[in-house]
Amino acid sequence: MIRIENIETMTPQQERDFWTLFSSDIARDDGAVARRHLDAGNPVYCKTENTPKGTIEKRFPDGRRQLVTWDSKGEHVVSELALS
Repeated sequence: MIRIENIETMTPQQERDFWTLFSSDIARDDGAVARRHLDAGNPVYCKTENTPKGTIEKRFPDGRRQLVTWDSKGEHVVSELALS
């Protein structure tokens, strides 16, 4: 298995292989892993067609949602969204 943690040391071919496999995994995603993560009490991150450019949505098990960004200092909450 090719791991994202190693992407900076990959050859160009290994990186192409990684993104091909990753894209295939994303295409088959049914949300089950995200649901298990939420059920375990952890937030998940996602993007939808409504997510503003430059942000990502953070969803919490209790239904709270935030728009967040990241930089070298970590995660930053841009705004709180309505409960889902």
